Amino acid sequence: MLTLTGKFRFLLLTVPLASVFADFRPLEAAEPPDFNREVRPLLSDRCLACHGPDAAHREAELRLDDFKSMTADRGDYAVVVPGKPEASELLKRITSDDEDLVMPPKHLGKSLTEAEVDILHRWIASGAEINPHWAYVPPKNQPTPEVKTPEWPIHWVDNFVLARMETEGLQPSPGADPVTLMRRVHFDLTGLPPQPKVVAAFAQDPSDEAYEKVVDQLLASDAATERMAMYWLDLVRYADTVGYHGDQDHNISPYRDWVIDAFAQNMPFDQFTREQLAGDLLPDSTVDQKIASGYNRLLQTSHEGGIQPKEYLSIYAADRVRNVSAVWMGATVGCAQCHDHKFDPYTAKDFYSLAAFFADLDEDQHFRDGSNALPTKRAPELKVHSRRERAHLTKLKHDLADVERQLKKSPDNKDLVDRRKQLGFAIDDLENAARLTMISVAKEPREMRLLARGNWLDDSGPIVSPSIPEFLGETPTANSSRATRLDLANWLCDAENGAGLLTARVFANRFWYLMFGGGIAADLDDFGGQGTPPEHPELLDQLALEFVNSDWNVREMLRLIVTSRTYRQSSAWTDELLEKDPGNTLYARQSAFRLPAEMVRDNALEVSGLLVHKVGGPSVRPYQPAGYYRHLNFPVRKYAHHTDDRQWRRGLYVHWQRQFLHPMLKAFDAPTREECTAQRSRSNTPLAALTLLNDPTFVEVARAFADRILTETDGKSDDSRFDHAMQLATSRLPDARERQLFSDLLQASRSYYKAHPAEAEKALGVGLAPQPKRLDSVEMASWMAVSRAILNLDETITRN
Repeated sequence: MLTLTGKFRFLLLTVPLASVFADFRPLEAAEPPDFNREVRPLLSDRCLACHGPDAAHREAELRLDDFKSMTADRGDYAVVVPGKPEASELLKRITSDDEDLVMPPKHLGKSLTEAEVDILHRWIASGAEINPHWAYVPPKNQPTPEVKTPEWPIHWVDNFVLARMETEGLQPSPGADPVTLMRRVHFDLTGLPPQPKVVAAFAQDPSDEAYEKVVDQLLASDAATERMAMYWLDLVRYADTVGYHGDQDHNISPYRDWVIDAFAQNMPFDQFTREQLAGDLLPDSTVDQKIASGYNRLLQTSHEGGIQPKEYLSIYAADRVRNVSAVWMGATVGCAQCHDHKFDPYTAKDFYSLAAFFADLDEDQHFRDGSNALPTKRAPELKVHSRRERAHLTKLKHDLADVERQLKKSPDNKDLVDRRKQLGFAIDDLENAARLTMISVAKEPREMRLLARGNWLDDSGPIVSPSIPEFLGETPTANSSRATRLDLANWLCDAENGAGLLTARVFANRFWYLMFGGGIAADLDDFGGQGTPPEHPELLDQLALEFVNSDWNVREMLRLIVTSRTYRQSSAWTDELLEKDPGNTLYARQSAFRLPAEMVRDNALEVSGLLVHKVGGPSVRPYQPAGYYRHLNFPVRKYAHHTDDRQWRRGLYVHWQRQFLHPMLKAFDAPTREECTAQRSRSNTPLAALTLLNDPTFVEVARAFADRILTETDGKSDDSRFDHAMQLATSRLPDARERQLFSDLLQASRSYYKAHPAEAEKALGVGLAPQPKRLDSVEMASWMAVSRAILNLDETITRN
């Protein structure tokens, strides 16, 4: 912020600028600002790139995040004089009209507003105290706040939220109506809409007890485990292809199924962490733990013949540091690859020391044995069945043994003979369905050096050992003199002697995001200086402690949040909330937002009756535009969609091609998963609307939906069918205006298709969805038009 060169640097060091700014007048004193919420973000954004932690690029030997440095005597002036804004060089420089002296330099385009100058003025006037960064201070137990309306909170989460609302002069929004609440909690916990009978039952009895019963049923469902797995795969950049160069397929789908099973078992999060980072290092490592260790192999790799192994090992190391720090630490340690972090205390040495934890991975075989085959070779790999497949195989073999025993008593029983044959085929099919998956295998660690400026060709840097960032404490070495991936995993979840409480805060924030559409701290993957501090720091700390005290129980954390009164509020705007809290950071209402990409597809499939509720298995390939893969080479390939019921599996299982992500997923903002994605963007584009109308999957969904409407309301009136369709798609009845619009569309479609029967046949098309039970093509095509309109309603794809 005080960067000068040439004659102006000389001026700074020799001339007191008080005389230059004799006319400066301090702003009127006011309440001191909160350092972490108001001052630190301002300094980080405008100043710390030049006057922060990075010593190699620090200007004027000044750190504005260090009290001693900024208050040091520089002759006859100081940059900051605590309690005396008018004597502080900082205030003079940021308000200067001289382009050669003003800070930040004008060419950066980061001038401060009057309000921001006021923040710094009040901070200096109050003593210029620099508090430790909130994200690096372990959460401390917070007393439950007293509130003016004690009857509103259901439990302590509500007390924290309501107390802040009352401080800001706000009142909570009314509770959401039963229909909206049922849709919200179903989408949030399972990613699927509620069944009409569930909504109707809750509307009859919207009591707390009835609601909590629904919540418990949802959390215990397979659909809930799939919904959580979808988010986790974003974090760890799971994909079915290598990403670089030819973007060939690789073997990893059993890892995805392990994640699903882990959530299904409600595996404690510390164990979940340990098995992924170091499942292969655990004593007597099981098949499932080896599958889990595939996390270390999820990064992008190249199989191009001319690559330099040393270069790519450096690339892989950097990728792992970026991911493990973003996922578990909410940190941008990747920014320290070439130099010390500009805004946070991470050094380049910290970066390479974290990378050294993974230096034991046997991962360079593909440089010798990799190929352009589909899938490519990425040893070490293991052929496995998932936990569910193994359980099913055990049951089949038990049933076969039982049949064999019965046949000994009745050898001529044809039913038993047929049953034995069927069981034999089923066992053979399941045994042959074992899949390869990449796993972690440890070998002698390779040498890891600090690379100057990140240059993999420069071996002059010092050798580093595995260790955690120095400012966060001692390096864990529980098992040997050299710390391992297991030590790192244990440290990340050690609430007493490690970073466990910090990790818990990162994930408590993400659980809140999943249930509210935004985190308590807005930047889910950056808890550093460039991130946004939490609006409710005490609430976030208490949630983190609750997570640890629950023995890292993910399901219990979700239950805590969705049973709160805060969660159950209406998402409707008011003029007051729009003015006082446009970003809904105070949570005086709920949020409304479009469903994530996979859930848009799953919702349509479920409404139409096409969704296949099968858990796990290889990735699936739904319809995709012809020629979409024409630019994929090494090898050249042609996409072939599945022609059976795999077409109607959940979006979680769709083949994830990093370079050519499925167009439907891309249109609705799904990430390519090249890097950790903690929070997806939400766009509203014509392409998304066109996808809903014209993607072959959605066309067939509309046909199946029309068939379902007509079949389930056979012999009933058009109005009854409108009611049934809207209840399936939106959980409510249409209003009078909607009913009229649907009627007009239906009549117009009937008139058109009666006059053009060939167009009716064309509209219905021939696809993989079951053929309509109704043989009247004109009526089917007409109702298909209505179905498409309902499936394209904003309400159908929005969680309110």
